[in-house]
Amino acid sequence: MAQIPFHEAIVIWWRIGLLSFGGPAGQIALMHRIIVEEKGWLDEARFLHALNYCMLLPGPEAQQLATYVGWLLHGVRGGLIAGLLFILPGAAAILALSWLYVLLGDLTLVEGLFFGLKAAVLAIVVQALLRIAARTLRGTVKPLLAAAAFIALFVFGLAFPLVVIGAGLLGYLGARLFPANDGVLHTAEMIVQVRPGTRTAAIICMLLWAGTLLGFHGLLGSENVFTQIASFFSKMALITFGGAYAVLTYVAQQGVEHYHWLQPGEMLDGLAMAETTPGPLILVTQFVGFLAGYREGLPQPSLLAATAGALLTLWVTFLPCFFWIFAGAPYVEKLRGHRALSAALAAITAAVVGVIANLALWFALNALFAENHRITRHGLDLLIPQPASLDLPLLGITLAACVMTFVLKMRMLPLLGICAALGIGWTLLAPAVG
Repeated sequence: MAQIPFHEAIVIWWRIGLLSFGGPAGQIALMHRIIVEEKGWLDEARFLHALNYCMLLPGPEAQQLATYVGWLLHGVRGGLIAGLLFILPGAAAILALSWLYVLLGDLTLVEGLFFGLKAAVLAIVVQALLRIAARTLRGTVKPLLAAAAFIALFVFGLAFPLVVIGAGLLGYLGARLFPANDGVLHTAEMIVQVRPGTRTAAIICMLLWAGTLLGFHGLLGSENVFTQIASFFSKMALITFGGAYAVLTYVAQQGVEHYHWLQPGEMLDGLAMAETTPGPLILVTQFVGFLAGYREGLPQPSLLAATAGALLTLWVTFLPCFFWIFAGAPYVEKLRGHRALSAALAAITAAVVGVIANLALWFALNALFAENHRITRHGLDLLIPQPASLDLPLLGITLAACVMTFVLKMRMLPLLGICAALGIGWTLLAPAVG
C-alpha cells in the first residue's frame, strides 16, 4: 500500500463526510467509489475485508468502516480523523436544524434541498451495488450466499447478526471440509500493517466512555437528565446491530413514554433530518438528546442545555465505535494468514452484497413510497409498498439522476448539485401546482 500524504487524506475524509447521504448503503457506496475506484488507496479485497468486520459490530457500520480505513492508511490519527470527519458534517447539520426546529418550526426550503439529494443517492447506491456485485460475486457459491442473505433479511426479516455470522460459519466449515477447494471462498493474504499505539487508543476510548458514565452518575445523580442521556444512549451504542433502524422504535418509545423527552410524532421529524443529512442515521439520537436537554436540562427551556444534551449524546454514542475498531482491527488484519478464518470473512463478503442490496431496496421503498405495508405471517417479514403512495416528483428526479449516472457518466458533485437544485425547485413550485 503506497504512502499517502496525511493532508490529502484529510481532504478526502472531509469530502466523504460532506457527501455521506443515503444511510449505510449510500455511505458504503460513496467510500468504495472514492477510496477504491477514484484514489486507489485500497484494493477491493482489503476494502471488503474491513467492511466484513464492521458489519459484525454494534453501531453504524459505515462510520466504523471509515475509522478502519483511516487506521489502515495512517494509524490511530488516521482512524480518529476519518471517523470524526465522517460524522462531523451531519452532526453539525442536525444541530443547526434542531435549533431551527425549536425556534422556527418550518424547514421547508431545507427539506427541498435534501429531497433532491435523496434522489441522487438512490442512483449512486444502485451504481455501487452493481459494481461491488460484479467484482465480488464470482464463481457459484458467492452469488448463492448473497442471494440467501438478501432473502433472509428482506423476505423473512431474520436478525442481521445471525445472517452475517451464519455466512461466516458456512465459509469456515467449507474451508475445513473441503481444503482442496482453495480460492472458492478464500481471500488473498495481505501484509499486516503494524500500527503503533492502537491498543493504547482502545484503552483510552474505553476509559473515557466509562469515566463519562461514572462521572455523571457521581456528580449529578441517576435522576438528572444528562445522566439519563449518558446511560440510555450508551446502552443504545451496544445493541444497534444491523444499523439504527433496529432500535429506533425503542428509542422513540422510551423517549416519549418513559422519559417524556419528546412529543408523539417528533421522532419522525428527527428521523427526517437524519435521513436527509450526511452521516449515520443513528445521528437521530442527537435530536432526541437535544430535545431532552432543551426541556429537562434546566427549569426553563434552554438552547444551551439542549446543545449540551446533543453533544453528550454524540459523545457516548460514538466513543464505543472507535473502541471497537482500535481494539479489534489489528487482530482482524492478522486473520488474513489463517485460511479457514479468511474463508469465513470471504463468505461474509458475499453475504454483505446481499446486505447492501437489502439496505438499498429498503431505502428506495421508504424514499419513493409514503406508505409501506409489512406482511408478518407464515414466517414472512416482508415490506410491500402501496402503489397509490408513490412520490412521483421524487421518482422523476431519481430517474433523471439515473440517466445522469449511467448514461451521461456524470461525476458525483455535479450530480448532487443538479438534483439538489431540482429538489428546491419542486419545493417552491409544489404549493402552486397543488
